[in-house]
Amino acid sequence: MRYLFDPQEVFAVPVKGEDAVYPVRRIFCVGRNYAAHAAEMGGEVDREAPWYFTKSVMHAVLSGAALAYPAGTSNYHHEMELAFAIGAEVFEADEAEAATAIFAYGCALDMTRRDRQQDGKDHRRPWSLGKDVEGSAVFAEMTRSGEFTVADQEIGLRVNGEQRQHGELRDMVWSPVEIVMHLSKFYHLGPGDVVMTGTPSGVGPVVAGDNIHGTIEGLAPVELALMVTKS
Repeated sequence: MRYLFDPQEVFAVPVKGEDAVYPVRRIFCVGRNYAAHAAEMGGEVDREAPWYFTKSVMHAVLSGAALAYPAGTSNYHHEMELAFAIGAEVFEADEAEAATAIFAYGCALDMTRRDRQQDGKDHRRPWSLGKDVEGSAVFAEMTRSGEFTVADQEIGLRVNGEQRQHGELRDMVWSPVEIVMHLSKFYHLGPGDVVMTGTPSGVGPVVAGDNIHGTIEGLAPVELALMVTKS
């Protein structure tokens, strides 16, 4: 088969201690999974069920990237998150199946054009211009689930060394296992699927020239530099 143009290269995330990398096929994101963040955004947590939006894999980058401040916004925000990767086929999973299906965990950034997201909210339209932004899904090296257990680890983010976000993973409304159990009712999940689990409070704007550093105890940090040049 001959393509009319070169297809996009596979995006993959490194795994701690391994030569092989984890190829990503889909990115799911959980909305309002920390009550304090929901409150600072003027909303409430839906405790009946988690809800989701997606990001395009072509908009994902690895930790350490240096990117231009994106076009079409004057209010670009950081959101520090725990991400996890699926390692087995799973559909309508029970608790045991969901737990087994989680392959690895890692730090991630959900960068957001907040003004464009607010446009969508105000007009009851999709958030794609706010959330599905080039370079807006940033992933650090992942650690296999056998070496990391979600508990009360601190999650935080600094911009130019200044603390912006701080919380604990136990503050999540929906745990990774609960998310897999729910999300697998709607999708046949499998290897290549990554879930970003939401952000604690303290989100805020960044500008060109800023350096972002996000951490979760026990995982490799995630970093992003916003260059002064235009996108």
